[in-house]
Amino acid sequence: MLDGLDDFWRQRAWAEIGGLPKEKQDKVLRYIYAWAERGRVLTGAQVHRGMSQMLAIRHAALKAAAPFDYVLSPVSPVPSFAAELASPIHDPERPFEHIVFTVAANMSDQPSVSVHAGMTASGLPIGLQITGRRFDDLGVLQMARAWEQLRGEAPEWPRAPEASREAR
Repeated sequence: MLDGLDDFWRQRAWAEIGGLPKEKQDKVLRYIYAWAERGRVLTGAQVHRGMSQMLAIRHAALKAAAPFDYVLSPVSPVPSFAAELASPIHDPERPFEHIVFTVAANMSDQPSVSVHAGMTASGLPIGLQITGRRFDDLGVLQMARAWEQLRGEAPEWPRAPEASREAR
C-alpha cells in the first residue's frame, strides 16, 4: 500500500516541481527532487492505483483497530535522525519506511497523539503513538494524560552543546 502512495505522491510532487522554471527547480532539496522526478514517467493508471491505496489503507487500519479502544505503537520504527537528512535512511527510493505507524492513522481519520515514552540508549527521545477510534479525540487526549501520569517524571531532554547554543 505504501508503494502505491509513493507513486501517487511522487507524481503529484513532480506535477508541481516539473512545472517550475529551472532556477526554482535548482532550489528544491536534491533528495525531494530525485524522489519526485520518478513521478515523471508514471502512467495515469499507476497514479490512479496509487491514489486508491489511500482508501485501502483506511479500510485496513479501521478493520485492524476495530477490536480495540486504543492502539499503542511507536511513532516511528527508527530513532531520531539528523535534521539535515530528509528521511532516516536518506534514500529517495525508500522514503516512507519511517511513517508506517503514523500513515495508518492519517489515512483512516483516527485521532492520534504522540507522547514522550523514553530515551534510546544513546539518549534520543522515543515517541509513543496513541491512536483511538474515529471521533474519539477526547479519549485519546485522556489516554495521553494517563500515560504521562503512569510514566512519571520524563527524563531530561538532551542539551545542545554550548557551541550550537551560541550559534542561535
